[in-house]
Amino acid sequence: MRSRSFRGLSQQGFHRLHYTEWGEPDAPVVMCVHGLTQTARSFDRLAEALAADRRVICLDVVGRGRSGWLADPSGYDFPQYLADVNALVARLGVDRIDFVGTSMGGIIGMLLAAMPNAPLRKLVVNDVGPFIPKAALEWIRDYVGTDPVFPDLAALEAYLRQIWAPFGKLADSEWAHLAETSARKTDDGSFALAYDPAIAVPMKASPATDVDLWPVWDAITCDTLVVRGGQSLLLPAAIALEMTARGPGAALVEIPDVGHAPTISRAPEIEPVVAFLRK
Repeated sequence: MRSRSFRGLSQQGFHRLHYTEWGEPDAPVVMCVHGLTQTARSFDRLAEALAADRRVICLDVVGRGRSGWLADPSGYDFPQYLADVNALVARLGVDRIDFVGTSMGGIIGMLLAAMPNAPLRKLVVNDVGPFIPKAALEWIRDYVGTDPVFPDLAALEAYLRQIWAPFGKLADSEWAHLAETSARKTDDGSFALAYDPAIAVPMKASPATDVDLWPVWDAITCDTLVVRGGQSLLLPAAIALEMTARGPGAALVEIPDVGHAPTISRAPEIEPVVAFLRK
C-alpha cells in the first residue's frame, strides 16, 4: 500500500485529497469510494485481493480520513465529491476505470455512471440504490456529526461495534482494524472519529425525506453489480430486485446476516466483487 495526495478545489480554495494505491501503476484501475463516515482504509482487504492484476485506488473523500476539511461545510455534498473524483481520474491519466462504491460512495458511482461519456467500465454498488427510505436516512442522521471523544482506541472500537453493528459478525481483528483506521488523535491525546463533524451540516439542514434517484439509475449503461446486505434497511429487497430489471440490469449478490453495509472484507463478500471485476 502506498499513500498519495493531491489538491482538490472548492469555491473556498484548495483542499488536500488523500488516497491509498495498491498494485502496479500500469495495471487497469479500480477506484473504491467509501461510505459516509468511513475512510479509504475500509477497502484494504478488497485492495489486497485485487492488487495482483489491478491498480487499486481508494479515496478519502474530502472531510474524511487523511483528506482535508472544507472551510464551508455546505460544500459536503455530491457536486464537490464528483468534482474531486473527476480530478483524481485525471491525475491517474487513464481513460477507463472500474468503480466500487459503498453507500455514499455507491451514490457517487451511480451519478458518475449516469453522465454522458462516463469513464466507467464496470460499477459495483454496495448496499445503496436509487430509492432510499426516509427511515434509513433518519437512522444515519442520529449519529453522524455528534463528534464523540474517546480516551483510547478500545473505547472507540466499542462505540463502532455499537453503531456499526449491522456490519455483521466481524472478527475481533476486523473491528480492531476499523477502529485503528477510523480514528484521529486530538490535541489532548484522546481519540475522535476520522471525519469532520461538519459533514452532517448539509444532511441536517432540511428534514429527511425519501430519496428517489430512479432517473439516474435508468441512465446507467455500464456493466453493474449490486451487493446487498440481506438485512439492509437502506437498500430494501424490493428495490434491489427492481435494480436488476431497470437501467443497467444489474447482477445482484446478497450477503446473509448483514445489514447496512457489507464491509467487503471477508471472503463471501470479496469473492463475488473480484469475480465480477475480473470477468
